[in-house]
Amino acid sequence: MSEYFSQTRQQPAKILLLGSGELGKEFTLEAQRMGLYVVAVDRYKNAPAMQVANESRVIDMLDALQLAKLINAEKPDLIVPEIEAIATKALVKAEEAGFNVVPSAKAADLTLNRKGIRCLAAEELGLETSAYRFVDTYKSFCQAVKDIGLPCVVKPVISSSGKGQSIVREMDQLEATWQLSQEAGRAGAGEVIVESFIKYDFEITQLTVQHAGGVSFCEPIGHAQESGDYIESWQPQALTDTTLAIVREMSEKITAALGGWGVFGVEFFIRGEDVIFSEVSPRPHDTGMVTMISQDLSQFALHLRAILGLPIPAIKNYQPSVSKPLLANGKGNQISFSGVDNALTQTGTQVRLFGKPEINGRRRLGVCLATARSLSAARKKATDMVSAINVHIDGNTSS
Repeated sequence: MSEYFSQTRQQPAKILLLGSGELGKEFTLEAQRMGLYVVAVDRYKNAPAMQVANESRVIDMLDALQLAKLINAEKPDLIVPEIEAIATKALVKAEEAGFNVVPSAKAADLTLNRKGIRCLAAEELGLETSAYRFVDTYKSFCQAVKDIGLPCVVKPVISSSGKGQSIVREMDQLEATWQLSQEAGRAGAGEVIVESFIKYDFEITQLTVQHAGGVSFCEPIGHAQESGDYIESWQPQALTDTTLAIVREMSEKITAALGGWGVFGVEFFIRGEDVIFSEVSPRPHDTGMVTMISQDLSQFALHLRAILGLPIPAIKNYQPSVSKPLLANGKGNQISFSGVDNALTQTGTQVRLFGKPEINGRRRLGVCLATARSLSAARKKATDMVSAINVHIDGNTSS
């Protein structure tokens, strides 16, 4: 029996949601459907999840003292991180004090930076990964590039959505690459990972659900990235039986090691029948937005059910589906859209506009979802939808 829906409970369970972007918004909507009380937290006002939550708070989540003070004041039943950039040591202390951190404080702490999760995957669990080095000075960075060889990939250990990430193809790129890695990471200057560049056939996300009844898997999601951020995802991605078995074995191994219940987005490179671990997120994944149209239970509904200890039956996948983010470039705080009616003329289509209050540079403002009998037909629908929608920022049309 779920403790959050017991006869002895006199008020709805309270969720403290740390990070209130588009993924947090969808999760909050699922929580509201189950009658839960959500306090949405982010570093800025009117973030997407705040617009649908019961209450909101604005703090610097990388400040451990601010975060600890908020947790102690709110006394939530569940602490649900939606982003990586959180003072995870405060979560560890909160868990030690008896608070329930989703899926676990260990998972949040290890996946905050690429060092923790890479060492767990490669050195403790023995999963196949790219060759890598961690460095924290320009001198050691240059040596690591020489050791790894060109081309190689450079990423801040704490970053998301491709921020600070580069591919080094020539030695004369080193200084600029190092500077970018130090300026664009989520936590400022610091350690970076230098990885060998893997030649792969495609990338996938294996959404893995750890729950009271065991472990469940969504159909594999294929995705394409540009500048470290996803530009398209589709489900299902065809895999051989052998490859699928390896993907799921590796996914179960690393999610079990992280501990706790919830959805984990486990990313892999696929090369022939070789499966190479890339990253894992202990929360719903941006590429998993396709599940809002492809499955009977989206990744957000699955995450909520899992953390509440509710049953998760067999996950039903409908038919081939595609998600394409609506990206815009510009600067301003007046954002509007036109052409949405033209984007929704075909059956099997949905548009989600996130309601982000401002833009400064390149930002994901919505997602177009399409489903069809074939993957190619779904992809064409989604592409046409993105082309039909125009984004206007302070009166100007975004490029």
